[in-house]
Amino acid sequence: MSDIGAYQTTTAPHEAGFGDYVQLLKPRVMSLVVFTALVGLLVAPVSLHPVEAFAAILFIALGAGASGALNMWWDADIDAVMARTARRPVPSGRVQAGEALGIGMALSGISIVMLGLATNLVAAGLLAFTIFFYAVVYSMWLKRLTPQNIVIGGAAGAFPPMIGWVAATGSVSIEAALMFALIFMWTPPHFWALALFMKGDYHTAGVPMLTVTHGRKSTRLHVLVYTILLVPVAVGAALTSLGGPFTLAVTVTLNAWFLVGAYRIWNRDEAVAEADKYAVEKAFFRFSLLYLFLHFAAYLVEAALRSFGMGGW
Repeated sequence: MSDIGAYQTTTAPHEAGFGDYVQLLKPRVMSLVVFTALVGLLVAPVSLHPVEAFAAILFIALGAGASGALNMWWDADIDAVMARTARRPVPSGRVQAGEALGIGMALSGISIVMLGLATNLVAAGLLAFTIFFYAVVYSMWLKRLTPQNIVIGGAAGAFPPMIGWVAATGSVSIEAALMFALIFMWTPPHFWALALFMKGDYHTAGVPMLTVTHGRKSTRLHVLVYTILLVPVAVGAALTSLGGPFTLAVTVTLNAWFLVGAYRIWNRDEAVAEADKYAVEKAFFRFSLLYLFLHFAAYLVEAALRSFGMGGW
């Protein structure tokens, strides 16, 4: 972790409160992980006992929290110089870097072992790989190395629904793979939209985000291209056992709207974008969160309809 030693000696110590340790686990990210993992578990063709299902989601959430703590430990130096992240527990000095590392390692071990005991070893193995991928492959390697960091690193955030499905079934299927692919393809346009109006932060921190290395014009094109590639994945998922007429209608509507937003971003003049404080980019970023939530909510609704003999193909 570059410059962390210097960082530790210049940051005034503060006593950490309970909320600081909660923030260390990245609760916003954890909420998305919990929701998509829960959907993956509930739409699977095999039902778990409610106690087993609760345990599975709990330990997947702990694994996500472990990833967040390890990421904050490693990225404390760059978090400290970015306005968006400077108030995080480690760079602000409320939690020491060593504490974050210890918590991350402890929660990693607990979550993996307990998920294996509560469900099956395949799910535990996927969780272990997800934590490793996010903490090591993305945070320690890709993030500071390549402008494709978000593209490849997005796999870490795409695994939770697959883990939920595997926790219930013990195996991977086309449905689990498509839920993974949906989040994987959604991640680049989601984060590049953010980077378009947060370029100064990434430049200051020396993170090779696409906006820094290739400029905003190239980033706008990438947002459009990845959104176009996302559409068949989303429609494909709706045509499997995950979907039905309701899910397909939701999918078509969301993706048409998302495509329009991506086109508007691509078609933007930089001077106009700066003049209106990147309103279009910010709106696209906010809608991207709703886009993902509503896709997975549709899978859940379709499964409920199917249980009453009303949904599915």
